[in-house]
Amino acid sequence: MAQAFAELNDGELLRLMLAGDAGAFAVLYERRQAGVYRFALRMSGSESLAEDVTHDVFLALMRDGAQYDATRGSLTTYLYAITRNRVLRLLAREKIYVVRDDEDDNSWEESFVAPDDPLADLSRREMTESVRQAVLALPLHYRELIILCYLQDTTYEEAARVTGCAIGTVRSRLSRGRGLLLEKLRAQREEAAAPARLTLVTRLAL
Repeated sequence: MAQAFAELNDGELLRLMLAGDAGAFAVLYERRQAGVYRFALRMSGSESLAEDVTHDVFLALMRDGAQYDATRGSLTTYLYAITRNRVLRLLAREKIYVVRDDEDDNSWEESFVAPDDPLADLSRREMTESVRQAVLALPLHYRELIILCYLQDTTYEEAARVTGCAIGTVRSRLSRGRGLLLEKLRAQREEAAAPARLTLVTRLAL
């Protein structure tokens, strides 16, 4: 039975789920939960918030899934839109822009660091952490598009549906967001290099 469900697309699973089929819901949840959770985590930096949002998103799908319109985009896009709204509401309510909890999430590295990068493991982890911090420091309207298009692999059209922006706005915000991200990463490198330069100057003066 599980194998039969696995061969169905998201829309078919949703129809069965709305008809009361728990097996269809289980397969759909297993298929899409990780993406929803990662999007919420990358947006908020909080594992607990991401867990709560993921739970709420699938409750909303069970309650309001009949509102999904396949002509307006994929079910993944629909779930990301719900996720985005939940995260933004919680961030606004709790006034939290927290540093991301430490966890083994190599997809940040895969998205921004070349797979054949010759840096040592420590350097790669440091670079990945720098990217995490820089993305979280972006204003939300830039952050969400950087995450959607570069980390969640959505198209510009899908990102526009998730955020309610025009395609042109998505493109311009992505361009500006990438510029800000590079500025933040450059500032991080300069800040990290300052103590080393000071130590060298001190040694030379001795």
